[in-house]
Amino acid sequence: MKYVGKIISVSLLVAMLVLGAAAFASAETFPEEEILIIVQAAPGGVSDAVGRAMAAAAEEFLGVPIAVTNITGAAGAIAMERVKESEPDGYTIGYVPVELSMVKALGYADISPDDFDLIMRVNIVPAALTVRSDAPYQTFEEFVEYAEENPGAILVGTSGTGSIWHIAGLALEEAADVQFTYVPFDGAAPSVTALLGGHITAVTCSPTEVLSGVEAGDLNILAVLGAERTPLFPDVPTALELGYDVNVLAWGGFALPKGVPSEVYDTIADAFYQAFQSERFTGIMEDWGIELSYLDGEGFAEFANQQFEMYMDLIPRALEE
Repeated sequence: MKYVGKIISVSLLVAMLVLGAAAFASAETFPEEEILIIVQAAPGGVSDAVGRAMAAAAEEFLGVPIAVTNITGAAGAIAMERVKESEPDGYTIGYVPVELSMVKALGYADISPDDFDLIMRVNIVPAALTVRSDAPYQTFEEFVEYAEENPGAILVGTSGTGSIWHIAGLALEEAADVQFTYVPFDGAAPSVTALLGGHITAVTCSPTEVLSGVEAGDLNILAVLGAERTPLFPDVPTALELGYDVNVLAWGGFALPKGVPSEVYDTIADAFYQAFQSERFTGIMEDWGIELSYLDGEGFAEFANQQFEMYMDLIPRALEE
């Protein structure tokens, strides 16, 4: 029996060495096949634009195709859960929005920034309150006055219950002491489509996502719900300027499942950084009016965890109210 035990031990040791060597070889030769980027929102919005632009730009530096798939629902929790549970081999990457730091506080999923190997932060964007151009209110002050006189009558479209744009609406509601009725969609783009069709009254989303509607004369941004005016619409005031304490900031970046080999992580991070600086990527972001704001993996993790702590305190209080 002792000999049998020794044989089994040796066999296990050999198997472990073989597996270790295979993993090392795999990391050394990465990537060898198509990479998938999972985007948590519907096509047509900022998340989708950034994910697809990065995929197109990073292919050049990684030398393999990069596909993009959209998995919507639960303020991004379903998509982020899929990334979290994926094999940590570098072939599945997630676009992670600000909801990465929110979904646990919302009770949607047991997810935090520490569940991922964060690659980089890419963009930041303020919320914007937007209505149809033929709305009975043409200024932010008129909008607030209408909301005061008609509690619950304004239907505000959001990118999903508990999403950052929903939180933006709640923050405005609290600051202005008014009451909205919220209509959730699987991303900002469908909410804007509903606004254009007259099915809802207003949206809270990024200025980028209403850009074409504003340029066509169909939509009107009443206020930016951030600390500063957006370069995309420099004439639109902030709610803060108008006396309302609302400052809601969305952001996004890329993440890998926890435990990706360091060689694989470095390969992806280097390629994504080169793609981030490329004219192909920056050109698309400029066309969309997306404000780029880079943080490396370490800086992104620190930032996302700070946001996580803030929302773990803020969201339960906001939802109670």
